[in-house]
Amino acid sequence: MGVSGSGKTTVGTALAESLGVPYADADDFHPPSNVEKMTSGVPLTDEDRRPWLDAIAAWLRERGGRGGVVTCSALKRRYRDRLREAAPELFFVHLNGSAELIASRMSARKGHFMPPELLKSQIDTLEALEEDEAGAVVPIDGTVEETVALARESLPR
Repeated sequence: MGVSGSGKTTVGTALAESLGVPYADADDFHPPSNVEKMTSGVPLTDEDRRPWLDAIAAWLRERGGRGGVVTCSALKRRYRDRLREAAPELFFVHLNGSAELIASRMSARKGHFMPPELLKSQIDTLEALEEDEAGAVVPIDGTVEETVALARESLPR
């Protein structure tokens, strides 16, 4: 989990590979109308996110405890709660870094629908993991390999 540009796809893909489990990118679950909104610089509403979260929840439910990595911003507690309804054993790895680092990464990437101008709205929306949520905060200021190692170390055994 984390804001756009925090490295979810890069770290999630590498983490899934290192664990030998399937990977899914939440961006692929967005309906075209959501992608269109974000591309034009309009933040999504909770109503926009509902079918997207339902699709991710369905993927999690299909995994049925067999393991997998899905990257998803999961910015609000209620979004994470919705995903946990589908997969109670879900563990969140919050990729966390400074706004400056994330903005520089967003500016450097090509071909992504999420413009850097929406970063502030994501940061403002982000609700930190609470003590009763299974998860860990992992810093993203190291290499991809270091971040993946930290993510792996944070996972329950």
